[in-house]
Amino acid sequence: MFYLIIDILGTIAFSISGVLIAMEKKLDMFGVFIIAFVTAIGGGTLRDILIGNTPVVWMRDYTYILVVLGAVIFAVLFVNKLKYLRKTLFLFDTIGIGLFTMVGVEKGLAADLLPIMCIALGTITACFGGVIRDILCNEIPVIFRKEVYATACILGAASYFLFRELPIITEYAFVAAILVTIIARLMAVKFKIALPNIYRSKN
Repeated sequence: MFYLIIDILGTIAFSISGVLIAMEKKLDMFGVFIIAFVTAIGGGTLRDILIGNTPVVWMRDYTYILVVLGAVIFAVLFVNKLKYLRKTLFLFDTIGIGLFTMVGVEKGLAADLLPIMCIALGTITACFGGVIRDILCNEIPVIFRKEVYATACILGAASYFLFRELPIITEYAFVAAILVTIIARLMAVKFKIALPNIYRSKN
């Protein structure tokens, strides 16, 4: 139940981030729902295919479709209350990657994968819904820009395996790793920390 709640919260966060960017692009309601849907389930779908968990989870449990639909309706109804769309999009996107990173790690552990593979699955789960969203909305995916995005997911997922070595409850380690991911991204943006850009302009 604990992991299901985390998964649902991540689905809500990413759905809302999808709605916000779709509305920025002035898409119709069908377009808004599709962007929210692929943002919320894109990474998890790729993860499930990679580990052979098919049919993928949202095809077996319509709860996820209902959650996305509910999040879309909520975001559309209260979009005027979200005064700073860019800041709100960033916030929900950051919460989403924190939650989904650890959902992916847990799926990897359930499949008896090595820690490094679990970290990779967590990063895929967190990032690739946003990649699909950005491509459909004609944006360069955030993961490919200078912003710390996938790196935050990797840090959070790796920290989970360190926390597991401590004498604490597994669920506490799980939540702590989520917070590491979220805080890493927030701090990177606040202090303008970014990976090196290999592009060099011609003089």
